[in-house]
Amino acid sequence: MAKIALITGVTGQDGSYLAESLLKKGYEVHGMVRRTSSFATGRIDHLRSGYGAGAQGLQLHYGDLGDGTGIRRIIEQVRPDEVYNLAAQSHVRISFDQPEYTADVVGLGTLRLLEALRDHDTRRNRATRFYQAGSSEMFGKVAETPQRESTPFHPRSPYACAKVYGHMQTRNYREAYGLFACNGILFNHESPRRGENFVTRKITRSATRIKLGLQDKLALGNLEARRDWGYAGDYVEAMWMMLQQDQPDDYVIATGEEHSVQEFLERAFDQLKLEWSKYVEIDKRFLRPAEVERLIGDAGKARKVLGWRPRVNFDALVTMMVESDLELAQSELRSRGQ
Repeated sequence: MAKIALITGVTGQDGSYLAESLLKKGYEVHGMVRRTSSFATGRIDHLRSGYGAGAQGLQLHYGDLGDGTGIRRIIEQVRPDEVYNLAAQSHVRISFDQPEYTADVVGLGTLRLLEALRDHDTRRNRATRFYQAGSSEMFGKVAETPQRESTPFHPRSPYACAKVYGHMQTRNYREAYGLFACNGILFNHESPRRGENFVTRKITRSATRIKLGLQDKLALGNLEARRDWGYAGDYVEAMWMMLQQDQPDDYVIATGEEHSVQEFLERAFDQLKLEWSKYVEIDKRFLRPAEVERLIGDAGKARKVLGWRPRVNFDALVTMMVESDLELAQSELRSRGQ
């Protein structure tokens, strides 16, 4: 029989790539989506043809990490072999504006899910495998470079603090109850499916619109922040690999290369033969109250144990995103009759 997977946050960038990958591997895939007044399923529409049991392709269920009862209902209905917790209020800057909501969904939401799984496994005599999506932001202000699994956490945002809580609860459920629970500490990973309010996609989307005369300026925050950027499609494969091991563990997933926001900006605008400095303005609204200046990961453990390596490098990633957004901008231009 096919394995059954449940993905929270399935409508996001990572959720869409993971669902796509698992369906290709022959899984029966279920996704949890929040109820909203309009569908936000653009990234996964090509994978689904309905809601709930009996649907073909990706099957969707209404649920929210703030609703423990709803989580338990979905788990009882789906009875998954693997659960991937990708749901979050994942924008670091916005977490300063919505700290309580971020802590509830990202931190306590993980606990609700773990407790629901523990209860389900106990009553049904099952052994569900669980993946928790961690973040390099958990390292925050650290002296050790590059960061690895043993590097202490020093979170610098409500989002990062909540992720640390979820990380430690995942580890605790593994040690206290024997749950097969893995933490993936993923460094920044991008793609054409990245949300437009994240800096990399904001850059490529704006640059292509500027190129076609649809936009005049681009407002950004800290251009000096340095990050380890990879491709989301590569990183979801690491998530799956973690849950195929004999023993659960925690893994850093990263490329081992760092680039500044300005470098990403330069590469994107250079591909369009534009001088970025003519169009970019610094807006203090996009600066964080507590900045994380530099994050770079050591994925040596993932290479050794999982056999995982990134396939898409930095230049290829920027090119992929620029080309995708250029097509989107051209479509926008055509829709205006220009």
